[in-house]
Amino acid sequence: MSEFREARLSKANALIGKGFEPYLGSFDVTHSSKYLVEKYSFLGEGEEYDLHVSIAGRVLTKRIMGKIAFFTISDQEGLIQLYLDKLIIDNNHSSQKFLSFLDLKDLVDIGDWIGVQGTIKKTNKGELSIKVTQWEMLSKSLQPLPDKWHGLTDIEKRYRQRYLDLIVNPQSKNVFKTRATCISLIRRWLDDNGFLEIETPILQSEAGGAEARPFVTHHNTLDIPLYLRIATELHLKRMVVGGFERVYELGRIFRNEGISTKHNPEFTSVEIYQAYSNYLDMMNMTEELINNIVLSICNSLDINYQGQEISFSNSWERITMKDVVKKYTDIDFDAFNGDFNCAKTAVEANNIEIPPQIDSLGKLLNEVFEQKVEALLIQPTFVFDYPVEISPLARRHATDKSLVERFELFIAGREIANAFSELIDPVDQRERLEMQQSLREAGDLEAHSVDEDFLNALEIGMPPTGGLGIGIDRLIMLITDSPSIRDVIPFPLLKPEFTLNKS
Repeated sequence: MSEFREARLSKANALIGKGFEPYLGSFDVTHSSKYLVEKYSFLGEGEEYDLHVSIAGRVLTKRIMGKIAFFTISDQEGLIQLYLDKLIIDNNHSSQKFLSFLDLKDLVDIGDWIGVQGTIKKTNKGELSIKVTQWEMLSKSLQPLPDKWHGLTDIEKRYRQRYLDLIVNPQSKNVFKTRATCISLIRRWLDDNGFLEIETPILQSEAGGAEARPFVTHHNTLDIPLYLRIATELHLKRMVVGGFERVYELGRIFRNEGISTKHNPEFTSVEIYQAYSNYLDMMNMTEELINNIVLSICNSLDINYQGQEISFSNSWERITMKDVVKKYTDIDFDAFNGDFNCAKTAVEANNIEIPPQIDSLGKLLNEVFEQKVEALLIQPTFVFDYPVEISPLARRHATDKSLVERFELFIAGREIANAFSELIDPVDQRERLEMQQSLREAGDLEAHSVDEDFLNALEIGMPPTGGLGIGIDRLIMLITDSPSIRDVIPFPLLKPEFTLNKS
């Protein structure tokens, strides 16, 4: 690698020796490759169009055939060919110093950024090109790109050096364009429906709103521990208490937990709160919002994800957790009449391993669901009416106080969204948070702590409210047919490749 670097560095120095800067300060770009290809594709073979253009990009290929050369450059929008003729480049210049065709041959490498000026020409082989009249070096690359035929096949290197991945894998660039479009569409849909985006603190004195282990830091001036937020829920609900009826935030969440194809400790979600509504209203909103996004990006409500046909056009299934467990395992939790030991025996008879911390019927129901059912829910499915033990911030069910008004949306075997009828009774909320606090003190690092300020806000009074959270990264995985969450996060968390010697 050092041999390549030294050779390229000598070319940069040669440019300096000729009086040219190898790292230019700016360049006037008039057109993008995509615009030119789309606008002038009508030209016939060998035909030229007298339009002066100025375009810049990274050199991806070069073919030199005597006094003629063909380069391909890449800009943000795509690729375009450069037609380089020695006679044109060397004769079409002013009295000012200029870079020659020979300089182009000798000093430009694949990976360099160059800027060119010229006109539009379609070659005799039908390739739309820029007929270059003059060129400039914009940035000299000192390291070679991965081999264009094999690309960047090392998956971890793709994540670790995303800049290389974007250069040599067009699909990766398309994924992140789609990601940006998806986020923009979500914000526009919410804004158009009367929601106001509120920014909540990332550094918090109490980490709440989810069952998750937080990242801990320390504020030196105040001399207090702080936590990176694990959810935006509790602060957005404070805004509802304050009188805002429709609020949301789309942003980064941080949870100090495992890494897998479905989990990244830093991820993006949108949380939405609407006063005077409940979890059934949130179901309707979720289906409408996601269908809008899928249709806008994919131009269809039927997509293929990792070889599985997924239809958003059909009516989304809505089924209780008890019923979906019974459907896929034949275990009927209503038949146990609240007897935990009886249920445990039946579950173990189905070869389901029960962790030691499972000590209630509700937790057991959820464990069976997660182990045996969740991965089977391929088509969009709302699973609703969750056990109260695992839902400390959700309103109790109107007819069964062992349950709460909560749903999760599953697509392709993974959770995409989570929603509640929010718990607005401050007495019930305090009791549940105190129960969570006792679990935390017993060693459960994902349990809630008691947030006194949030409880005080509830005592001021919060209207009936529906709340919804959607995992943006997992939604984009579906839309872009990406197998891993790290494919849709520009810079996923990875163990450092190099560590400093602290001795």
